[in-house]
Amino acid sequence: MIIYGIDFTSRPQRSKPITCLESVLEDTHLRAGNLTEWRDFAAFEAALRKPGPWVAGIDFPFGQSRRFIETIGWPDTWQGYVDHAKQLGRQGFRSALDDYRKDRPAGDKEHRRATDIAAGSISPQKLYGTPVGLMFFEGAPRIKEAGVTIHGLQQGDPRRIVVEAYPGILARSLIGRQSYKQDSKAKQTREQYKARMEILNLVNKNGVQPSHGLTVEAPNSLADDPGADHLDALLCAIQAAWAWTRRHSNYGLPTTIDPLEGWITHPTTSP
Repeated sequence: MIIYGIDFTSRPQRSKPITCLESVLEDTHLRAGNLTEWRDFAAFEAALRKPGPWVAGIDFPFGQSRRFIETIGWPDTWQGYVDHAKQLGRQGFRSALDDYRKDRPAGDKEHRRATDIAAGSISPQKLYGTPVGLMFFEGAPRIKEAGVTIHGLQQGDPRRIVVEAYPGILARSLIGRQSYKQDSKAKQTREQYKARMEILNLVNKNGVQPSHGLTVEAPNSLADDPGADHLDALLCAIQAAWAWTRRHSNYGLPTTIDPLEGWITHPTTSP
């Protein structure tokens, strides 16, 4: 099976492209292959429409929390509120989230989905720091319109399957909370490179076999990127590959998923 691991960004450009690692899964062995960098959304959209069979793990929140959607009064289906967010435009979406936070008490300004709580990820409403809210805004309409299957959210082409990945949860399971990436050149350190190499060495030496049931073969060069986009693409591919091995058990997802929120694919967040 062809497996894609995609590290997403809300504003692809030469200095920060969308990164895609194409891999091959044979039984339970995942072999990393070609690494591609997309500097615009058109290339990402074209990849989503590439004929299957394939499975892609993509690193951005596919949905928003039920509490946010119901409180702000957006449409009560995933397809409905994704379309609504797109119609607002990027600035309108930003303004809607800023206005929502403005008069809410501290600690209740941004809500997490059930899967965010399980995975330890931040709220998909967040616009600053790591702007996953903008990643949702740019990514969710594109996967919806591509007609792919997203279990729990959208029944599309059964030969093109997309799962929500989160590299952070896999990285933490391997090296704890060590810092392993930094986009700002001034803040990049030798220790972060060592942490990336530690992740890669563990992955290559059966470090994910106990949790994911997979062996992995990937080049050391994936650790060279200080922003870890290349390494994160590999971690996304591992999560997508695990989902494929669990395809006869709901792709490793819980039997009941909130149809507004979606779910991050990972063994520790699933039954």
